[in-house]
Amino acid sequence: MIALLQRVKSSSVKVDQKEVSKIGKGINILLGVLKEDSEEDIKKLVNKIVNLRIFSDEEGKMNLSVLDVKGEILVVSQFTLAADVRKGRRPSFDNAMNPKEAKRLYEAFCSSLEEFLSVKRGIFGAMMEVEIINDGPVTFILDSKALK
Repeated sequence: MIALLQRVKSSSVKVDQKEVSKIGKGINILLGVLKEDSEEDIKKLVNKIVNLRIFSDEEGKMNLSVLDVKGEILVVSQFTLAADVRKGRRPSFDNAMNPKEAKRLYEAFCSSLEEFLSVKRGIFGAMMEVEIINDGPVTFILDSKALK
């Protein structure tokens, strides 16, 4: 799994010009599910995300986690994170998991995060407009296969 995390002041998702989810201070996560991913990848990512110290303390240092600041999370499915762009001009999505299984893991990922804090979701597979008011900007790419 690949998770692109952005520390946000706010973030929202619209589908067909209708707002379906919105958060204030927290993390916007764009989540790509790859063919080889499993529940073990979910555990690794969730543990890292909820404990990652990416929020500033009173001295301006990144010493606080999303749990510490009582932030929210918005998770948006993004299969394009699985793209291979190494050759040619058109991205290959052969590494992306099939939609049915990817949706199951996406939902399991969101549910695992909900054990810790408030989680909002995009609509899996929909054409979405994602508005992100990035705080910093502060952005991280997490690859579950690279996490220990």
